[in-house]
Amino acid sequence: QVQLVESGGGLVQAGGSLRLSCATSGNTFNFNTMAWYRQAPGAQRELVAEISRGGSTNYADSVKGRFTISRDNAKNTVYLQMNSLAPEDTAIYYCCGDCSIIRSLRFGYWGQGTQVTVTS
Repeated sequence: QVQLVESGGGLVQAGGSLRLSCATSGNTFNFNTMAWYRQAPGAQRELVAEISRGGSTNYADSVKGRFTISRDNAKNTVYLQMNSLAPEDTAIYYCCGDCSIIRSLRFGYWGQGTQVTVTS
């Protein structure tokens, strides 16, 4: 059974940094794409960043220049370095592999999420 486990969330002041990690287990293949999504209270889950197996990346406009996604294919692990955090970044952050959300339905493999709280 494939499992994704996030870590690294926490409480940080505005302007601070956090590094999220997502380790996978039970995975006998590398995901083509790994991604980070987030969901704030009362909001829909949104894509934050994604990275292909070859290293191509894509970011939400709201995090460009502040967040960096990376992956270690040998470990099938994905990271999210978050700098210059702001209160609006407060959300539960989810990692996923070969995932998508279509009409609120989630596809692919998802972790349980890690809470990130940014105080002003």
